[in-house]
Amino acid sequence: MNTTLLFVIAAVAIALYIMNLYNWFQTAKTRIIASIQDIGNQLKRQASLIPNLENSAKGYLKHEKGIYDAITSARKLVEKATGSNDMAKIEKASDAVSSLVPKLQVLVESNPEIKGAEVITRLMDELRDTADKLMYARRVVIDLSADFNTKVVTFPSNLIANSFGFTLQKGLATPMEGAHLSVSEDETKDTKVSL
Repeated sequence: MNTTLLFVIAAVAIALYIMNLYNWFQTAKTRIIASIQDIGNQLKRQASLIPNLENSAKGYLKHEKGIYDAITSARKLVEKATGSNDMAKIEKASDAVSSLVPKLQVLVESNPEIKGAEVITRLMDELRDTADKLMYARRVVIDLSADFNTKVVTFPSNLIANSFGFTLQKGLATPMEGAHLSVSEDETKDTKVSL
């Protein structure tokens, strides 16, 4: 083979490599921007969804608590009246129970199973799901930035990056000093949950 042909083949291979690497940098930079926008999207979801779920849960639990409070009050009146032999107290307890029965019937007919635990479970599931989505979106930015930055600083891709003005991407801005960089003795202990 003659040297001109080898030179042309080498020049085409180098040009293809440069073009491929340039396109990779542009694609990675675009994906980093899109990933950052996804974090914003997840934060907006959290800001609108969580307060609505919280208010729904509070409203339901308030309704449920009202029923339990009425039952507890009527039970206490009955207990006091039973031990006192006072006709006025017995009558007051009887009225409290009588006024409570129709409310309980309506409640049981419209909602045979009181579901406060389900409401809280759903709220907790949504909180966990939102936190997971945010963590995943942040992880994508971190991974994409790490891949991009590795190419910017390693040879021979750093030559192309410098030639076209590609610079390190900061990913998620995190302070480089502080307590978050060390693990305390308390943090090494098993977490205990008590409800």
